[in-house]
Amino acid sequence: MKRLYVQIYLTVIASLVLVVVAAGALLRFSLESSPWNEGMAAAGEVAVMALPADAPREAQQHSLERLSQRLRADLALYDSRRELVAAATLVPGAAPPAGLGRNENDHWDGDGGSRSWRMRLPDGRLLAIRWAREHRWPGGRLWGWPAWLAALLVIALAVGIAAHPVVRRITRRLERLEKSVDALGEGDLSARVRVRGHDEVARLARSFNRAAARIESLVKSHRNLLANASHELRTPLARIRMGVELLKGRRPGEDTSAREAQLEADIAELDALIEEILTASRLEAGAGTDVREDVDFLALAAEECARYDDCRLDGDRSHVRGDPRLLRRMIRNLLENARRHGAPPIDVSVRNVGGGGAPAVELCVRDHGAGVPAGEEEKIFDAFYRLPGATATGTGLGLALVRQIARQHGGDARLVPAAGGGTCIEVQIERAA
Repeated sequence: MKRLYVQIYLTVIASLVLVVVAAGALLRFSLESSPWNEGMAAAGEVAVMALPADAPREAQQHSLERLSQRLRADLALYDSRRELVAAATLVPGAAPPAGLGRNENDHWDGDGGSRSWRMRLPDGRLLAIRWAREHRWPGGRLWGWPAWLAALLVIALAVGIAAHPVVRRITRRLERLEKSVDALGEGDLSARVRVRGHDEVARLARSFNRAAARIESLVKSHRNLLANASHELRTPLARIRMGVELLKGRRPGEDTSAREAQLEADIAELDALIEEILTASRLEAGAGTDVREDVDFLALAAEECARYDDCRLDGDRSHVRGDPRLLRRMIRNLLENARRHGAPPIDVSVRNVGGGGAPAVELCVRDHGAGVPAGEEEKIFDAFYRLPGATATGTGLGLALVRQIARQHGGDARLVPAAGGGTCIEVQIERAA
């Protein structure tokens, strides 16, 4: 993370240096070939016409004084040998502008905060101009291109200093995210990142928190499933072991058909429990199925209801899109739950709902038993949960699978009040378009 922080910060500084160098080069070029210099060259040609070289010195002095008053500047005219020909200053007795600068190629010079320009006239003479204070550039000599470059460097330094805490803040948030990822990898499933702001780093932190919460939920669910499954598997395995021992100790000619039938029933119960556990595990991991078919839901419910003598079906013709194997298991688990824990008859209804919202199919399965005690409405959908005092057999995963399958198909399952007693479980899933 330190390397990323340094890379980001050096990128910012390098960009600022590049901007300063480019701006300095551009400024230097613009000062050497600016419209001002071109304008001064044109003014030199005008000055040649106003100050003819063959005119007497008195005439040149007079013209220079008029031009000085007109421009509000101190003027000095030098011949090709740089000898003073004429001079005019706004302040009587003041020294005229110099004919030479720091080097002979200078176009301008600064002296004590003032600015002097020198124009080489086409005939070889030189006209030196010193502007009056009100005509000087703001800041005087500070506005030369070296000063401009120094100012840009100061600005770059200020921006670099200001960018440091911003860059450090970004990388510090990434460091916190890294620590949380390490903690999660070491087994701390409660590791989360404090989310600040709404930028990309904040969105990354939210994604990590969602993933961590999902992982924590899956791991806890699998732990509970494993613990409960190991407990539930002991009962049929113990009965099977006992049945095998009894078969080994049978006497010659003894009728063992009842024991064999019980052993087959125990094996079937064990097989059903294992299948339910595997299905629940796949659904909990989000790897249920990719099968998506158009299913006549009313016909599917009718096929399952036909397996029971005391089941009554009523409803609308409905089509859903999903996995027919899982949908069949959902309906069968609801009917088996009603048969084992309720009392006949079992009423099943299928309705098309969703007037103002998304279209859905509603499946209601109701028995006429004692019902579910208050406060247990949500617990009955937990894996391996049994009502207090219940003696009915079963895997304990029936209703848990019902809810998981419903959510796999864009819906949910819940317990609803039943008029007249009994238990009514309602399932809603998305209806096919």
